[in-house]
Amino acid sequence: MDSCVIPLRHGGLSLVQTTDFFYPLVEDPYMMGRIACANVLSDLYAMGITECDNMLMLLSVSQKMSEKERELVMPLMIRGFRDAAEEGGTSVTGGQTVVNPWIIIGGVASVVCQPNEFIMPDSAVPGDVLVLTKPLGTQVAVNAHQWLDQPERWNKIKLVVSKEEVEQAYQEAMFSMATLNRTAAGLMHRFQAHAATDVTGFGLLGHARNLATTQRAEVAFVIHNLPIITKMAAISKACGNLFNLLGGTSSETSGGLLVSLPREQAARFCAEVKGQGSGGGAWIIGIVEKGERGARIIDKPRIIEVPPRGTAAANQENSSSTSPAPGDTMS
Repeated sequence: MDSCVIPLRHGGLSLVQTTDFFYPLVEDPYMMGRIACANVLSDLYAMGITECDNMLMLLSVSQKMSEKERELVMPLMIRGFRDAAEEGGTSVTGGQTVVNPWIIIGGVASVVCQPNEFIMPDSAVPGDVLVLTKPLGTQVAVNAHQWLDQPERWNKIKLVVSKEEVEQAYQEAMFSMATLNRTAAGLMHRFQAHAATDVTGFGLLGHARNLATTQRAEVAFVIHNLPIITKMAAISKACGNLFNLLGGTSSETSGGLLVSLPREQAARFCAEVKGQGSGGGAWIIGIVEKGERGARIIDKPRIIEVPPRGTAAANQENSSSTSPAPGDTMS
């Protein structure tokens, strides 16, 4: 489970709580703060919880930074974290700051709620459809961006991607990671979601397997489609086994929700996620069938290239889109 659910002594209420932290992975301190906050809140959103009562911030200041660097960088990270919390309808009331060899940022999110406010991640049934609410490829995009200044690394991928495409993918990854999964969390209730998790460090397949093991019914998740930020699949292939993006084990940070929904609800769920303008999308990526609580990606999955927002390809896709979402059918 993404969050702990603790029954309280009072009136059928439960405390739902989660914590997460990690090291910086983008250059913008403000966006890093937003990403860290979005990542913490995603564990609540994965259970269909849209409200958070309180957040604490965990912050580690690097002892390798000069006083001037600390005074510039750390307030920006704090502001980004607080702004994302405010966007999520909550606030940061405390936390802990320490000095450490590395910068670390994260937090704790807590909410007291009634049973109808959360969806336990254990009720997928054969015939359900799997939906993903953010594109894959964030780790590849971040690494490729770092390689722009490393000729020996850049030479391995320059035949499959341009520097402009790497910059665009990096920006898309950064904004995607900073986007809250709150919209999708609310729609999970409306469209009778049966189970969900957020896709982060273990990659799509790792989290799909974790979710499959928690199911009460004997089911298996089969993934047919992979929505990936444009050109990141090509970079992953050019790097051999370094990322294994197409194999589903490439790490993601603050990724989308992987949701198991009734088949008749899935296309409308995707349309609503996209239509509510939260900055994200939603793609049908697989099915739930009878099985032994495992997950797999088919041998030749369909790659859905997701163009970075603001590019001509993204604008054309938005203006010409008449279907609920890219990848709303099995290939």
